[in-house]
Amino acid sequence: MAKSQQTFNKSEKEKKRLKKREDKRKKMDARKQEREEGGSEGIQFAYVDFNGNLTDTPPDPALKEKIDVESIEVSIPKRDDSLIEEVDPIRKGKVSFFDSSKGFGFIIDSENQEKYFCHVSGLIDEIIENDKVTFELERGMKGMNAVRVKIVE
Repeated sequence: MAKSQQTFNKSEKEKKRLKKREDKRKKMDARKQEREEGGSEGIQFAYVDFNGNLTDTPPDPALKEKIDVESIEVSIPKRDDSLIEEVDPIRKGKVSFFDSSKGFGFIIDSENQEKYFCHVSGLIDEIIENDKVTFELERGMKGMNAVRVKIVE
């Protein structure tokens, strides 16, 4: 005898699909009936006031401002180089810590007392702790690094 093509799993899936369709139809009928009974209408229109909040009252046309289209700037304004003062890139400082076996240390800037990382690859002269040095700053992965470090005589 041949086995039936309709397996238990297929029949269960078909039952679920039909039940889902019936539930959807019931929900649709319930919403339709609620609409006919005059349920909650909600806000028909939403307006945005001057502070950016949604309201149901329209804004006052007397408070409307006229804005010139040419006055709107979308891009970043050009930089005025005349306002930038010339800053000496060479700074002075003192070596607060340097480990020659590991090849790194820290230099404290004498102007702003900031601590900057210094690697052996950025050295011109050999340095040790408490040396007075001149250096330049360069952006590194974790912040500003002291490079081109020289001892001050």
